[in-house]
Amino acid sequence: MPVTSVVCNSSPLIGLQQIGQLSLLNALFGTIAVPPAVTQEVAPSVMLPEWVEQKNLVQSIGPLIMKASLGPGESEAISLALESNARLIILDDRPARRLAQSLSLPVVGTLGVLLIARKKNLIPAIKSCLDELLRFDFRIAPALYEQVLEDAGEIS
Repeated sequence: MPVTSVVCNSSPLIGLQQIGQLSLLNALFGTIAVPPAVTQEVAPSVMLPEWVEQKNLVQSIGPLIMKASLGPGESEAISLALESNARLIILDDRPARRLAQSLSLPVVGTLGVLLIARKKNLIPAIKSCLDELLRFDFRIAPALYEQVLEDAGEIS
């Protein structure tokens, strides 16, 4: 059964679009919610499909989130996830992930999405996706690259 109430930030949308895997989000989670700042951030490079819905924030961004000095997309995504009681937020930025986790939001990043997709056999291998992300200047620490391959069962 797909997870509902999933909020996504810009980086995963852009990264997955660049490697031709944006549809994995829909296959794994159904509808994805994004705040207005994310829509604006991805507009130059990603044409959002109909299953990505922009949701406006009902409340202003809280002081704890504002103090974190995150970008507008991350701040609004975390706020939207809190407001909507999201079951998952998809973020790549380390400070944003830390803040979301400290607020008890379940977090996964682009590599986590690819790992879930690999485990569900939605992609045949994860290594080619990681290598393609690197070609687009997506930052992946070497140790994380190896860990994801190991978790996917592609190296031992």
